[in-house]
Amino acid sequence: MRAELADGTVLVAVVTYNSERDLPALLGSLPAAMDGLRGWRLIVADNGSTDDTVGLVGRLAPYAQVVTNEANLGYAAGVNTCLALAREGEAVLVLNADVYLTPRAVPALLAACADPAVGMAVPLVRRPNGVREATLRRRPTALRQWGEALLGGVAGRIPALGERITPGAVIEADWANGAALLMPSRVVSRIGWWREDLFLYSEEVDYCRRVTDAGWRIRQVPSAVVYHRGGASTTAPELWAQLVTNRVVHLARWEGRGAARLGWLALVVGSLLRLPLCRATHRRALGALLRGRSRLVRGLPSYPATGGRPPARVVVEETGARP
Repeated sequence: MRAELADGTVLVAVVTYNSERDLPALLGSLPAAMDGLRGWRLIVADNGSTDDTVGLVGRLAPYAQVVTNEANLGYAAGVNTCLALAREGEAVLVLNADVYLTPRAVPALLAACADPAVGMAVPLVRRPNGVREATLRRRPTALRQWGEALLGGVAGRIPALGERITPGAVIEADWANGAALLMPSRVVSRIGWWREDLFLYSEEVDYCRRVTDAGWRIRQVPSAVVYHRGGASTTAPELWAQLVTNRVVHLARWEGRGAARLGWLALVVGSLLRLPLCRATHRRALGALLRGRSRLVRGLPSYPATGGRPPARVVVEETGARP
């Protein structure tokens, strides 16, 4: 067994941005979720919150180390802020601010990483009402973009046509939703930083691709349960536009420009088909796709979530040792 697993030490990395509504549930759940570990610590990377997020962490979790970034640098930059402070041998648990964990969930995730073939362990995720989320996904391809554009959520019933995997069908996948994931130190040391230029969305898809390309597996641990509030990307037009455009960027980087062009067209068609359902959201996505086409198909992000402005700090490293 690796030293990191024998030691049972975990760094909990939480990225916040105006998260005061969600934090009490998360922070309150951590002690019981860590029960059984030899040691753990919490680092909160705050991306320039304008509410009482930082003060709330200080009151509810005075043991936490809080790092305040000067602006909203994006989710990946927040994760990297925490990774830069990780100690040798620590596993890293990345958590969204809008999740809360069940007792002893984290030791179960860590135990899964005792298998040297596992490069990332993820929990079973439920909505607050108990409904299980479909968090496991297949690798993005242009064909799957077309399948989902034309067929919607049912496309995943045919593996070649959709990324979404029916909950309970498998416990290993090409990538998993980034709301909660645990990476053993051996993986963090080899794979390195998250891609900050993606700002928000698809950063976990990119990281999972690098993990699986290095020969590791991504495994879900059904006994580790996390509840996820979520939902912002489906209601905020600018966030949905960021999610959609980053899908094109991901295809360009990993499958080539030809695949990116086909994926871009699929997303345009999908947005047009869905305009009557949610006009503001899909109109924003469609506009971002049309305006950003030349950049997106070359693997260069646009930033609809920030009004077109790139994050203040962009660090892109596909590999490299952690500081």
